[in-house]
Amino acid sequence: MEFETWEPFYRQILNDFGFSQQRDEVVAAELDRLLGGTRFMDSELRSLLRGKEVTVAGNGPNAAAEIHGSRGTLITADEATSVALEAGLRPAIVVTDLDGIVADQVKANAAGTVAVVHGHGDNGPAVQKWAPMFSGKTVGTTQSRPSGNLRNFGGFTDGDRAVFLADHFGASRIRLVGFDFENPSDKAQDIRTKQRKLDWAYILLGTLERDDLDL
Repeated sequence: MEFETWEPFYRQILNDFGFSQQRDEVVAAELDRLLGGTRFMDSELRSLLRGKEVTVAGNGPNAAAEIHGSRGTLITADEATSVALEAGLRPAIVVTDLDGIVADQVKANAAGTVAVVHGHGDNGPAVQKWAPMFSGKTVGTTQSRPSGNLRNFGGFTDGDRAVFLADHFGASRIRLVGFDFENPSDKAQDIRTKQRKLDWAYILLGTLERDDLDL
């Protein structure tokens, strides 16, 4: 998804949650400055995903059981990276806003996983701490208009941004495992806000109009 298509959704999300676009952009710029590793180019992402079957793993209640059935190119969303590693699987790509056990994401990146790291208004401290620690192939993303080396492929939460990434670069099939849009993690500090984010993830994935997404 190009930014011009994404922007109307972004405006609605800003209004819904009361987020600051300026704050999003400040943190994203800081991510762009601090992110370690070697930047992975769009052409390389396209080569990795175009025409491929892709499994996107979320961290829902059944993630540990379902991730064993992943096929093709594995993309993990944030905390699902730890689930995959525990199952003996190293994802091709991790999409993260630096939640969960970030040390596992850094470890996977050093071992060859592409880290697509997201900066937004609420994760500034995590960006400061973790962004420089990535040593492998990295991509910096923003939910606002991209600038510098930042990219925006669409999507809001780690899970749906992973799907938008696969769709943007032409995956032939995208399979979801470990997704639960109705039951926020009991680790969430604000269950109501987390549920609203899941609602948005569900809505946004529906806009892709892909027959292979089992929502």
